[in-house]
Amino acid sequence: MSDAPLLGPATATDLSVMSYNIRRRLPRALSWGSDRWEVRAPLLARLLAAERPSVVGLQEALGDQAAFVASSLGAGYRVVGAGRDRDGRGEGCPIVYDSERLEETEWRQYALSSTPLVPGSRSWGNPLPRIVVVARFSDRATGAALRIANTHLDPFSARSRLLSARLICGLLGPDGTPTVLTCDANEPAGSHAYSELVGRGGLADAWRGADRQTTPEWNTYSGYRQPRARGRRIDWLLVRGGIRVRAAGINAARFAGAAASDHEPVQALLRLPTGTD
Repeated sequence: MSDAPLLGPATATDLSVMSYNIRRRLPRALSWGSDRWEVRAPLLARLLAAERPSVVGLQEALGDQAAFVASSLGAGYRVVGAGRDRDGRGEGCPIVYDSERLEETEWRQYALSSTPLVPGSRSWGNPLPRIVVVARFSDRATGAALRIANTHLDPFSARSRLLSARLICGLLGPDGTPTVLTCDANEPAGSHAYSELVGRGGLADAWRGADRQTTPEWNTYSGYRQPRARGRRIDWLLVRGGIRVRAAGINAARFAGAAASDHEPVQALLRLPTGTD
């Protein structure tokens, strides 16, 4: 595969959004070959340069990795979100956005626990803290309001994934603000957590609702191998509030056979309703 974009930069009327688990950087002694950050970082920069998304919801990103993504995209990109640990360090779910296109008006980070306002808190069987970042923007091009939420559900506890999804529904509330949720869910579309977000949360699956799908439905966790069609789509991009999904794709880019992460990014071109408050 080449550096040709899958969806590419958005036009003035559309917004390009990506959900991407970029794989936490491990110490060299614990990483190997294709997994080493110094091997993957240039590939990630190439993929981002081709796509230039307006918004990227990152998962498993350390602070320096989020900064690398922003710098790879350009001087106008900003980052919101901290690490998941009590002191704000550790891997996080930052949102990287184009500040020339979007004006950030507010953001909050919550623990996915029974005490969401307590940083680093854990509940429901997840051995490590889990978080969601929720940010509000104004689209400079269309005047539309936009809310982006980004999260990474627990890989070990199905109960944690379900209750985390329920908490996210509560945090998003019932209002009609155009909303995008980017998510490494660690379970496939159609699961209990998915049904909670699509049912109680009123969200729609961008992949299933797209005007056109530009790729096969690749499995989104490939572990650096070639992806499989009709695989487990455990990374989601969900929308609500009148957002039209003009195109969606799962980016299985390889550079001389190498992948930038063990996950494939999920991408969508979105058209926001105009004149929202």
